[in-house]
Amino acid sequence: MENLTQFFWFCSGAHVDTLKKYPTEHNKYVGIGATIFFTALFAALSGGYAMYFVFAGSPTAVIFAIFFGIIWGLAIFNMDRYIVSSISKSGSTNQQILQATPRILLAIMIGIVISRPLELKIFDKEIRQQLKTSYLNGQRSRIDTLNRTFDLKYTAELQKNSDLKREKDSLEKDINRSRYILNQEVFGDKTNQTSGITGYGTYAKQKESIVVQKEQRLEIVRKELTAMDSFFTGRKVLDGLSDQRMFSGKQLDSLANVAGFADRNRALGQLTFQEDGTRDLDNYLAISFIGFLFILFECLPVFVKLMSNKGPYDIALQNTDDTAIYHSGRTMDKDISVIDGVHDTRVNTEIDQQKRQLTRSGNIDRDLD
Repeated sequence: MENLTQFFWFCSGAHVDTLKKYPTEHNKYVGIGATIFFTALFAALSGGYAMYFVFAGSPTAVIFAIFFGIIWGLAIFNMDRYIVSSISKSGSTNQQILQATPRILLAIMIGIVISRPLELKIFDKEIRQQLKTSYLNGQRSRIDTLNRTFDLKYTAELQKNSDLKREKDSLEKDINRSRYILNQEVFGDKTNQTSGITGYGTYAKQKESIVVQKEQRLEIVRKELTAMDSFFTGRKVLDGLSDQRMFSGKQLDSLANVAGFADRNRALGQLTFQEDGTRDLDNYLAISFIGFLFILFECLPVFVKLMSNKGPYDIALQNTDDTAIYHSGRTMDKDISVIDGVHDTRVNTEIDQQKRQLTRSGNIDRDLD
């Protein structure tokens, strides 16, 4: 327990030698240090999980995740430790709040950053389902876009193909009707379109020739439709339309497993909306509360430091700082005095040298006269 206490004191950024003199302050800084440590631990897990998805599928993904998680956790630990230890209790409440404001804003940003990857892990099942839905809708939209582009590109050919199909259907109906009338003519059935004379006579031959003409035209139309179908099949292959298929369940599972961090983050955001675009309040609150929890957890050391009363440790630490500043100022004054004395000595020496040179120059001038 003593080693654990020493470790949490270190995490809190406290001056251990000074803190040991005041037992009433020990638990407070153990709590602050523990909060900073666990915040860094969650940050390491969050950063490692995010990096794991960056290198997902690579055999070195776990190694990179562990390495980055440790580095990220140490960075957050160092930043939190500095934020808490830099808040001074010597000023008034307003001064302390003003001093802590940028640190609280920084803590909020850190809380948002470390909470997102953990939210992705917590809602992993829902995110996978949302990814499958998104991939399926995206593939359907892609196929629809290609079909619209194809239709615009071959508008004339498609119109001709549609006309041929209508003509084919019309011819098939006419041929069936004409054959029925021909049979009535041959068997002597009296109608408004038959003569009522039994046998293969003149009227029957006329009606048969009409049927033959329609069948010949139908054969031509069918050949043209076959040619058009071959044309469209070849064009769909060239345009890549024939290769597009809707994803199967196995393909969707595979795509969801290899989804990157950006896709999963986008899917998490989509969970907060329903299909009609309205806000899904249940999912939104669940995801938001987790983010708020980590933000609060990150800001908690700063809040604890602000809410705690000014204790004997804070007074002793302030006195130590004031003493160090005072002695540092005295030492600096002495150094400045020494520097000024040396400077004055050098200046006086230079003036004496200049006087001697002027005197020597004056003597030379008199000798010359």
